[in-house]
Amino acid sequence: MGKPKKPRRLADNEAQAVTTMLRISPRKLNLVAAMIRGMEVGRALVALEFCRKKAAPMVKKTLESAIANAENNHGLDVDRLYVAEASVGKSLVLKRYRPRARGRVGRILKPFSRLRIVVREREEAA
Repeated sequence: MGKPKKPRRLADNEAQAVTTMLRISPRKLNLVAAMIRGMEVGRALVALEFCRKKAAPMVKKTLESAIANAENNHGLDVDRLYVAEASVGKSLVLKRYRPRARGRVGRILKPFSRLRIVVREREEAA
């Protein structure tokens, strides 16, 4: 007895990977995520390899996970995959304080982010 199985939220030709608690601001992470949206996965991996931003290795690792999920869990063809979605969300924010002059404090915010990448298999052109 138990609960019925949830229906799958994604289509049959899609796979996703989600990374949470990334220690970078969502705004900086979105710059790199926007760079790969709509790209073929092979080109996206090469672009992330040579990108010099701090967020690039994080996005690359999540993209590789999404590709592995597509291949192993859903049986999709890796050569026909492209990045359908790359969305960035806000997670928790650590609040720290730094002593300043005359007994005041300077507030330091250390934001965390979450990243969701959906890869989709292209339909064959008939």
